[in-house]
Amino acid sequence: MQQLSFEKLKNTATHYENLMVPALFVSSSQRLLDEADVKPGDRILDVACGTGIVARNVLKRNVGNGVSVTGLEPNPGMLSVAESKAPEINWQEGLAEELPYEDDSFDIVVSQFGLMFFQNKKAALQEMERVLAPGGRMVVSVFDSLDKNPGYRAMTQAFANTAGEEVAQALRAPFSLGDTGELKSLCAESGLTSAEVTTHNDKARFPDLRTMVLADVKGWFPLAGIELTDQQIDEVVRQVESDLQDYISPGGSVEFPMPAHFISVNNEKV
Repeated sequence: MQQLSFEKLKNTATHYENLMVPALFVSSSQRLLDEADVKPGDRILDVACGTGIVARNVLKRNVGNGVSVTGLEPNPGMLSVAESKAPEINWQEGLAEELPYEDDSFDIVVSQFGLMFFQNKKAALQEMERVLAPGGRMVVSVFDSLDKNPGYRAMTQAFANTAGEEVAQALRAPFSLGDTGELKSLCAESGLTSAEVTTHNDKARFPDLRTMVLADVKGWFPLAGIELTDQQIDEVVRQVESDLQDYISPGGSVEFPMPAHFISVNNEKV
């Protein structure tokens, strides 16, 4: 994450919440929580919570069940937006690789599409298991490979053609853990002996192509220090429109496959 002012971080997080979360993360968060199987009274930790869609959905699904929810995120701008959406949740700034909690502190630990960005993925997985209580459950999701995602494959190529390889690489980063073999090896190296990796099909849904492009331009690229001109944005939209005709409705909305892998761990320590 670039050294940005708090206002810049918050502005980027606001775009992330408004443009990216509805299209990519609302539906997938429900799948993540289905896998987590939250029970009444559970203590839940959402690691790399972003603006908090998973944590917020935990509360919506467990009204009156006595669950407690904590969201951890290194980006103060994201946390500011998260707190404005759900002040009743315990939001905390921190790193996945150095969780600021005692051993066995949570019954459920989840992380939606954050593992790809952790500096030390092995340490992050080990930390998540460390704070998981005996009998608890951990669920971590990552995007499938870019070659399984026609929407972002086309957009990555359009950004490469229009703005250069550095910009395209920023868009490839979220899909860097799409190989299930590598994912299983990472789990084994992290000591997650009970880890299971499954793949679920979901869909990305944007109201139009420009929103799809702007979601990354305004909600992700600033964190990587990338800024594009209006002319570049227009050209990316034009190229993507040509490549994604099969996924654009007559009304202009865009819907395409967005498969994801889920790492599920049942904590067997006693």
